[in-house]
Formats: sequence, structure tokens, C-alpha cells
Amino acid sequence: MAGTHTGDEPAAPPSDPAALLIDFVNTLDVESAADDIATPAGLAGWLAGRGLVPGGTVAAEADLGTAVALREGLREAMAAHHGTQDADLPDELEDALAALPLRVVLTGPRPALVPIDPPGTAAGGLARIAAAIMDSVAAGTWPRLKTCQVDDCRWAFLDTSKNRSRTWCSMKVCGNRAKTRAYRARRRAPG
Repeated sequence: MAGTHTGDEPAAPPSDPAALLIDFVNTLDVESAADDIATPAGLAGWLAGRGLVPGGTVAAEADLGTAVALREGLREAMAAHHGTQDADLPDELEDALAALPLRVVLTGPRPALVPIDPPGTAAGGLARIAAAIMDSVAAGTWPRLKTCQVDDCRWAFLDTSKNRSRTWCSMKVCGNRAKTRAYRARRRAPG
């Protein structure tokens, strides 16, 4: 994961689509501005490190642009899971998803999205991330994928609370900071 952020999330198996989506969104640590995929080489290394492409795969600037649009669009989609409002997702997300080589297959226990690009391309690796969205929907974890509501954090996490009301990535860090700010604001309020 990017930066030094510490959430309350346990490590999940790499085959878990929710864990892959969280890991991808968290390639940018908003608080420290550390970005694991800031360059095409960084993107290729990250994809290879997750087994989404073979080692030695090369990424281009266009792949990096698609990856950043996908990551930030997913961050906004996860932020929208905090409420019932319609998400105002960036147009770049739709463009990024449309650019990825995916197709629907009807073999197996349920329809699925699969990459059609050979695994040795960055676009193929990004297509595997996009396919993880539908796998997460099928697993029931998609609406539980959220981002921390603290503006300078925005870390992605899986909301495992019974009532799906978790707001912060970590109660110990962001939750404590938010509650402290609210307490101080109440004490300063007139009357």
C-alpha cells in the first residue's frame, strides 16, 4: 500500500476482488501524497506484483492515464457508498472503463467480465481490476467498499460493520481526529 497509512483492515487473500480494489485505490496515499503508480514503470511493477501481468510487462503513458482515471473514479464510487445519493462520478471513469479490453462470458456458474487482452499488457492488468468490480458485486462486497470521509485521508476500506455505517478508515486515527475536531468546535461555539 502507498505511504505510511495504517488502517484497521486485515490482510486479505489476493484472490479477493474487494481487497484488490482497495489495494488499487490505496496506491495513492492522499495524506502523504505517496503514489505507488506515479510512473509507467511504477504501474507495471504494481500490476506485476499483484499477479495481474507477468513480470517485465511494460506500461506506457496512456496506460498510466487510464490507471489514474480508473483509480480516482473508483475512489469517488466508493465515497458514494456512504449515502443513498446518486453518485456524481467523473466522466474519466467511464472513459477509462470503456478503454479497457473486456468481454462478457456466459460459461461457468454466472456471467462474468474477463479481459480479452493478453496478460502481458498493462491494459490487460487494468482490465482485471475492472473485472474485479463485477466480482465484488457478485460477492456482495461492492456496496461495502468505502473511502474514509476525512478529506485529507480518503483511504479505501471494507465496511464490515453490521449496519454498514462505518465512516472512517480507522477509528484510532481518523475517527479520533474527527471526534476531537467536533468536540473543539462545540466548545468554541457561542452559547
